[in-house]
Amino acid sequence: MSITFGTDGWRAVISEDFTFDNVRRVAQAIASVATTPEWFDVPMPSAQADLFVVGYDTRFLSAEYAAEVARVLGGQGLRVLLAERAAPTPAVSFAIPHYRAAGGVMITASHNPAKYNGIKVKAAFGGSASDKQARRIEAHLSDSPVQNLPKFADLLQRGKIEYFDPAPAYLAHLQTLIDFNLLANFAPKLNVLADSMFGAGMGYFANILQPLGIAVSEIRGEVNPSFGGGAPEPIERYLIATRQALSARPGHFALITDGDADRIGAMDENGNFVDPHKIMTLCLRDLVERKNQRGAIVKTVSTTQMLNRQAREYGLPIHETPVGFNYIADYMMRTPVVIGGEESGGISLLGHIPEGDGILMGLAILCAMAARQSSLQALVADVLAVFGPAFYTRRDLRLAQPIAKKEMVKRLSEQAPTAIAGLTVHTVSTFDGVKYLMEDDSWLLIRPSGTEPVLRVYAEGKSPTIVAGLMAYGETLAAG
Repeated sequence: MSITFGTDGWRAVISEDFTFDNVRRVAQAIASVATTPEWFDVPMPSAQADLFVVGYDTRFLSAEYAAEVARVLGGQGLRVLLAERAAPTPAVSFAIPHYRAAGGVMITASHNPAKYNGIKVKAAFGGSASDKQARRIEAHLSDSPVQNLPKFADLLQRGKIEYFDPAPAYLAHLQTLIDFNLLANFAPKLNVLADSMFGAGMGYFANILQPLGIAVSEIRGEVNPSFGGGAPEPIERYLIATRQALSARPGHFALITDGDADRIGAMDENGNFVDPHKIMTLCLRDLVERKNQRGAIVKTVSTTQMLNRQAREYGLPIHETPVGFNYIADYMMRTPVVIGGEESGGISLLGHIPEGDGILMGLAILCAMAARQSSLQALVADVLAVFGPAFYTRRDLRLAQPIAKKEMVKRLSEQAPTAIAGLTVHTVSTFDGVKYLMEDDSWLLIRPSGTEPVLRVYAEGKSPTIVAGLMAYGETLAAG
């Protein structure tokens, strides 16, 4: 089979393409590339070229796949720190620069349904491997099974593989980014429902917050490789259990992480979903107004214009990137970034590794609440009153056959309308699909998938009526 790396690794269906043989093939290719000087796209002079970190999530066979990756890397002469239990991707990623490793591998399919698993490859700085590194790995893939591997127990005995716990160093780092005293002082008014969606974030909020005196209840905090029949993605259609749990816990609000805890979602005390657009907006206000942070704002093309309005208000530069956290990471490596994130919930902050982090962002939400001594519902209402209103929706439309992305983008930009839903089209951007930005900051984004017959349509507007009109126009394009 052909193994292709996307913007954050390789994912496939377990037992179809994601097999032990293919996992070993990928690990062998990673080892072949990682042991060459060309591995270090970004200079990391303190990195130990022979050291790799390997972690895994709670999916079916993830621990066993991770052990095989460690076995292959160790068999190629690398030293491997292997997580002793399932752990969040950001915790494993932080361990890479903390232990001065050359890179890392995370066994996870993130927010995808249970039938998938995957491999995320991390660079020495803790963020995702670059596209150039991914292409090198692909080029080193062999069609032949990996043979003559040492036994895992022998590598463990020789010290080539060593178990470790990524949590202590990661949690200590979070204390440099989050004001725990602020949270402790507001603890009596913080009643948190932690929903890890059966993923690798289980227990983290409780372990961090309960010692501060904050009440934490947890749901879906046990291993369930089927994820309860849904997908471990913190979007509203998968949060029925969250809303039901909140209704039984008056005064609680929810912090929700995805399968590997690199994405965040929230739900207020009345069961209203708080999407990543609102999370970024309320956290940015807290970072600038309470902590006086300065730097750039970086967002993907599908993320809210409320951040643009904040950039104007605070006098901060703002950059828009194609969809994919790796583009945000590029900015974080080059310049101070106060907040960088995407509409899917991958968000990071100044001083952190260039990696989306659901645990960190959950704590940042709490800080924003504590600083204003506000409930989550009141905090969202207040930030929308200042920088909104903003209504948002996204639909993935299945097509009869794949779209030639470049040709469609060219056609939609050249035939751009002067108005949509009664609003004048102000600008048209084409660096990732086609985005029509209206005169009032409303927008419509149409992004054909490059790998499947799907047309992704996103819209944001200042009223549900505007959003409905924008979406209707986008769906008309899909039908045509």
